[in-house]
Parts: sequence; C-alpha cells; structure tokens
Amino acid sequence: MKMSNTQQRRVILEELRKLDTHPTADELYDLVRQRLPQISLGTVYRNLELLSATSQILKLQLTGTQKRFDGNTALHYHRRCPCCGRVSDLKGEEMAEVERVLNELLRKTGCRSYTLELCGVCPACRKQQSSSRENPENINNPKSHQENKNDGIERQ
Repeated sequence: MKMSNTQQRRVILEELRKLDTHPTADELYDLVRQRLPQISLGTVYRNLELLSATSQILKLQLTGTQKRFDGNTALHYHRRCPCCGRVSDLKGEEMAEVERVLNELLRKTGCRSYTLELCGVCPACRKQQSSSRENPENINNPKSHQENKNDGIERQ
C-alpha cells in the first residue's frame, strides 16, 4: 500500500516515536496538537490506522483497555499494569527463553503468530502500594495516589 507522507502523518509518527509509553490515540492527539493546533482527532485516528496497516507502528489491543500505539516495531513484549493502565516494554534475557518456547510451539502447531500480554503491577504502583502500607493514612486518600500516578506520557 503506497501512501503519501503528509505533514500530519509525519508529525504523528515523530511524536509517537519519541515516546516509550504506548499512548492511546487521544493522548497522542493532545501531544500532536501542540505542533499542529488545527489537526482533528479523526485525522489522528485515521493516520494511526494507516501507519499500523503499513507496519510502521504497532497497534496494541490489550485486554480490557483502549487501543494503544507503539512506535517501536521491533519484536518486543509488553506488561500492562492493572492499577494505572500503564503499558511498558519488557526487555532483557528473561524474555529470550519465553520467545524460544513460543517459537517452537508455533513450529509444532503450524500457527503463524501469537500475542503475549503480561499483566502485573508496575514499579510506580508497587511503590505507591508499599507507601500506603507504611503510611495507613494514605490508603483512603485518593489525592495521595493521584499525586504519584503518572498519566502515562513521558518523553525520552
């Protein structure tokens, strides 16, 4: 599929590739509007779908969440935090063995692909939970959790 590289699409791709937080379309729209104030949310959605269909980005359709997008198309895995919804990359040798086993399973079963979603509490939420246990007055204080909860948008 040949597609023209519009300025809007180029900016969307540039902004997405600056992030390692796997934003939703709405979150990315907020960032792109800082550079292109006239862009519409529909334009961002359409371009994300096109970029995904042409394998320039990954569309993450994780269990029970909004679609998220990843500018890193290299093979890697994700962890979704059930507390804050943050999606983070899993890196390192611990995934090499999992990948080896899954590839062997693909070969044996004749399947072509797999989707692996790991779900676990992220370090920031673990820290918050630990802090709440140490300071019981924070347990029922929603502001305490909100102050430490990141919206998932961090620039590299």
